[in-house]
Amino acid sequence: MLVAAAVCPCPPLLVPEVAAGAAPELDALRDACADAIGVLAASRPDRLVVIGPAGPEHRGAYAEGTGGSFRPFGVPVDVRLGADRDRAATEPVRALPPSLAVAAWLLRDWTAAPVEGLGVGEQLEQPRCADAGRALAADAGRVALLAMGDGSACRTLKAPGYLDERAEPFDAAVTAALGAADTGALAALDAELADALKVSGRAPWQVLAGAADGAGLGGELLYAAAPYGVGYAVAAWT
Repeated sequence: MLVAAAVCPCPPLLVPEVAAGAAPELDALRDACADAIGVLAASRPDRLVVIGPAGPEHRGAYAEGTGGSFRPFGVPVDVRLGADRDRAATEPVRALPPSLAVAAWLLRDWTAAPVEGLGVGEQLEQPRCADAGRALAADAGRVALLAMGDGSACRTLKAPGYLDERAEPFDAAVTAALGAADTGALAALDAELADALKVSGRAPWQVLAGAADGAGLGGELLYAAAPYGVGYAVAAWT
């Protein structure tokens, strides 16, 4: 059953070495992510599943110990998902997608439970997201979820997707839903609009909504802002 969940954004800039001189600008975001992960640890899960957006070559499950890297972003920082480093050293596996690599960096001190990853396509339809979430929550034991994903990348003129007047209302609806643990509102997010607004978190949030439906969790919004014109939200559900 699902006992706790957290939502964090997944920009590589969360890694200070990637952000370089701009790193202090995201300190408040990093602190909020750490607080959300602390809530997950306090729930005493038997298993933590990390869900993140992924391209076609990176979709599917990732075992504990799978490696990832920020070398494509110009810095020699490597990470592993969870603590199973011996397994990672002996079993060749595909690398983590960027979203799960960011999660692995956030979880670098995690010791509360075994960890596994799930890369989901950004275009995954809502019913399939819900089915995936229900399957995760139906697993035996105490399950915690960490859903990685960004809001709209169209919040300002200098944003990656340029300014779109629909972006701020969309992100406001998302943050309200995350703060209230409103699974119905998350399930009802418009996939086409999310795609137009360059939202990477829609599918992971809808997987979370499927997993949390009927679990009776309450939510707390820990962070909501749009540095660099991209909507970032952090929430914890217990």
